[in-house]
Amino acid sequence: MKETRLNSSHKKLGAKMIEFFGWEMPVEFSGVIDEHLAVRQKAGLFDVSHMGEIVISGRMALDFVQYLTPNDAARLTPEKAQYSCLTTPQGTFVDDLLVYCLDPEKYLLVVNCANSDKDYEWILSHKEGFDVEVENKSDDYTQIALQGPRALEILKPLIDVNIEEMNTFGTSWGEIEREEVLVSRTGYTGEDGFEVYTLSSRPEKIWDAILEKGKAFSVVPVGLGARDTLRLEARLMLYGNDIDETTTVLEAGLGWLVKYKKGEFLGRDALLKQKEEGIKRKIVGFELIESGIARPHYPVFVEGKKVSEVNSGTFSPYFKKSIGLTYLPVEHKEEGTEFEIGIRDKKVKARVVPTPFYKRGEKG
Repeated sequence: MKETRLNSSHKKLGAKMIEFFGWEMPVEFSGVIDEHLAVRQKAGLFDVSHMGEIVISGRMALDFVQYLTPNDAARLTPEKAQYSCLTTPQGTFVDDLLVYCLDPEKYLLVVNCANSDKDYEWILSHKEGFDVEVENKSDDYTQIALQGPRALEILKPLIDVNIEEMNTFGTSWGEIEREEVLVSRTGYTGEDGFEVYTLSSRPEKIWDAILEKGKAFSVVPVGLGARDTLRLEARLMLYGNDIDETTTVLEAGLGWLVKYKKGEFLGRDALLKQKEEGIKRKIVGFELIESGIARPHYPVFVEGKKVSEVNSGTFSPYFKKSIGLTYLPVEHKEEGTEFEIGIRDKKVKARVVPTPFYKRGEKG
């Protein structure tokens, strides 16, 4: 198994380690519920170095990123990042990702760890005609995420740039513990927070400094378990669960990513056609009305007929109820619509609810 450069730090903290797409990663430290609530109420520190990083550079770097992704990367500057995706010609997902403009001829794509090699090969396969260089730098980067309402207070005194004035999806170069870092303000939890990227061979200096400064704010290290429950409460997609090469960007409720007027990109014609004709299914959020926990792949029934399955589902630590995401026929996607989920040997009632389930600062 691959190990992040923080692997020994996690073991010293008593983390429970698991295999995750070829990586040995912490699934929990003090417990999923405790870690989840710490992020909602104070702050949590995540090692997300398993994520992939692909760099596209050269005089046609912007043109190539524009062709690969449906969002408008021309809006980016070296102080901005954006959420986007890699799309197939059919308008479905190769992956979802973040795009960082490092300079006008250099872009960093942050992709899902399960897809980093696949994405790299996909990008290379469409490189013809573009004067660019593509590098898979996934093994070189360490990525640390500090999330929660106290994140700014913890990180601000440790970094030599003014992160207080950084907008959401803003980025900046700086230093922590004399190590160069790229810091951004995106997040995958529904809370305010920052991501710290570094090529340092000693990222534990940064990890330890944040934990030490965060003691006064009750910061805790957080594993993959709470990362998943936090992102689901915030209705943030997970590739392989909620989106994949069988789902289009429009079906996933991410039509706002698609900038048709920017020019040609992979999947543009298919998405434009689907937009004009109308989608037949759409992702929705739900909660269980009856007792039970909806897990991924449990069957979903409308009027007794199986129509899909649960994509993401869990017991929400914050709201203390079972929530999830699934695709329903568009005629059944309205809020309040009731349907059933097969849990073991019985059908349990659920209803469509507004998403995101959690909004920052909301009281449970």
